[in-house]
Amino acid sequence: MRRRTFIQSAVLGPALAGAAFGGEGSTTEALPLVANDFVKVYESPDALQVFSYSPGLAVLPGGRLVATLDLNGPAYAGKTGIDAYRGRIYTSDDRGQTWTIRASTPMIHARPFVAGDAVYVLGHRGDLGIVRSTDSGATWGEVSWLTEREHWHQAPCNVHYANGRVYLVMEKDTDPSLPVWPVSVLAPVVMAANVTDDLTRRDAWTFSNALSYRDAIAAAGPPHLLGVPFFTPGNTAPENAKIRRPMAPPGWLETNVVQFVDPNHVWHDPAGRTFHLWMRAHTGSTNLAAIARAVESEDGSLTVSLEHAPSGEPMLFVPCPGGQMKFHIVYDEKTTLFWLLSSQATDSMTRPDRLTDDRFDLPNNERHRLVLHFSKNCVDWCFAARVADSKAYGQARHYASMAIDGDDLHVLSRSGDERAKSAHDGNIITFHTVRHFRDLVY
Repeated sequence: MRRRTFIQSAVLGPALAGAAFGGEGSTTEALPLVANDFVKVYESPDALQVFSYSPGLAVLPGGRLVATLDLNGPAYAGKTGIDAYRGRIYTSDDRGQTWTIRASTPMIHARPFVAGDAVYVLGHRGDLGIVRSTDSGATWGEVSWLTEREHWHQAPCNVHYANGRVYLVMEKDTDPSLPVWPVSVLAPVVMAANVTDDLTRRDAWTFSNALSYRDAIAAAGPPHLLGVPFFTPGNTAPENAKIRRPMAPPGWLETNVVQFVDPNHVWHDPAGRTFHLWMRAHTGSTNLAAIARAVESEDGSLTVSLEHAPSGEPMLFVPCPGGQMKFHIVYDEKTTLFWLLSSQATDSMTRPDRLTDDRFDLPNNERHRLVLHFSKNCVDWCFAARVADSKAYGQARHYASMAIDGDDLHVLSRSGDERAKSAHDGNIITFHTVRHFRDLVY
């Protein structure tokens, strides 16, 4: 009970939190970090030549952990063949204290997941690819390519199971000729398959239609009174060297799949065939997620479209702490709560040309602090804890994945230390654990 009271008081501010625990002059930290300590799963041999990205994490039925990541940077320029393989697969048998590298793959943006008696890693190298292990991640087969001459994207987000099937999203680039960051033309494509099938086969998968943000806006009309886009696309302080790219047209990306099983939820489907897509919203502002829905027909086909409010109005955005950056959602059956791991913005209203030298890109692109929230409905989020904070803008803790392991919540973070090139181009992948995470519920 003391822990819950402490957290509720702390969110009111250090002064009130101190008063709750002995009054003025208390030395108790206002809001402690619950998993700031970490184990390095990967460390770059040269922080300015090799960058580490895309952490993915899965817990196997026997307790083994599987982690994925990919590498990039100047050291990979011009590499071909096996030397260009940037994906890595690791395992741990001691709850993340030590890690063993198991395989290298040509894929990036990959994530591990369990289906039936096998473990898979799905990613892309332009086209979608997948590898399988039948010995709990010890050895891996060759890549099976699921598409041909296409362009895909999607940082590692969650994997959902229902109806004896696995559901996840990869994003198709519907206009590869677009000369700017293509978030406006990325389409979240829901992929579904029976968990007992061989998922290295293309015919095992059902793909939804491809609905891009640009097409959704063309059909429903632009959002009003939200300040979207916040900055003028293509015209954000180009003279500022810290702005790596100007404001791209608004869009969505990095999609999680959620399903509302609470019959009181306004979007609950008693048939269990409706899924919702919670996506990072690229708007130039903070704390919004973009959403859509996917409906599965009796024949197994999947259709993605915009969701609507009970009034009938189309809905594109919902409140989401950290929705401006890649976030990760998991559903916990024990608490019947959704858990959200995201990046916390603290000063997104700073003028772009007045950012400090260690800041990266637009003001809403803050990446050094990971926080945890919980919710019964994915709209009303309750703050749970600060997970990790480098306390330095250029040393990221971001783009994390998480997985429930008994009473604990494991976190795998795309991170950087004082040697990192930038908050975006980090040099370490770090593993953290939130012990007894359900005690954070109040």
